[in-house]
Amino acid sequence: MSPRARILVVEDEALVAFALEEMLSDFGYDVVGPAPNVQAALKLVGDEKIDAAILDVNLGGETVEPVAEALAAVGAPFVFTTGYSSASALPPAFKDRPSLNKPYQPEALREAVARLLGD
Repeated sequence: MSPRARILVVEDEALVAFALEEMLSDFGYDVVGPAPNVQAALKLVGDEKIDAAILDVNLGGETVEPVAEALAAVGAPFVFTTGYSSASALPPAFKDRPSLNKPYQPEALREAVARLLGD
């Protein structure tokens, strides 16, 4: 049996993070986190094996860009999530990265993570 993919969740809204964690677990993934802020997320990127990540663009007023940079440096794919218009919310250096709009549609989430993992 192959190990389950480990997905980092970076989300500052507790209820949204819980729902996301539940969906990912139902899809057969192990969830790393959720991390509610940049500092916690960067610690997880440094300490844990991460196969892919789901990054909320706006974490209580701070941008998730440092986490995206850390993930890119270690070669871990990620998708941004936002409650805003996707293109305008993404960090400029990462405008070409995939994004998902909130609220999450389970099938769109499943497909996005599968694409990140190359499944």
